[in-house]
Amino acid sequence: MRRHRQNATRRSLGFTLIEMVIVIAIVMILLSMAVAKYDASIRAARDATLRQNLFTLRHVIQEFTLDKQRAPQSLDELKQAGYLSEIPKDPCTKQADWRVDTEDTLLAVDQNQPGITDVHSVCPLLSADGVTHYSDW
Repeated sequence: MRRHRQNATRRSLGFTLIEMVIVIAIVMILLSMAVAKYDASIRAARDATLRQNLFTLRHVIQEFTLDKQRAPQSLDELKQAGYLSEIPKDPCTKQADWRVDTEDTLLAVDQNQPGITDVHSVCPLLSADGVTHYSDW
């Protein structure tokens, strides 16, 4: 009787191989779900930041154009004129390397060069919707 009790106690101290495999499989499934959620949240944050930066730049370009009666010649001109404390960075490229669209017609009579009318990202990646590129925004 005593010997039987010792064997039962020894067996209950460890895990079987099947139990370990099941636990590892469950952990791997949970980990894969967490990684997918993390990736989606990073992409959503990048989208939101890019939208906000584009909105800010477009708004500041419009304010500058209305105030000065001419479009800005560069993004640096917006910073030098005090409309921006610094040029926002593209969250995809981590640089302030925006693609600018210049106007076809001149807004002011005395203006010699066309100015900036819009900005876009230079990032070649797809947005969270999986259809449009960030550079198309």
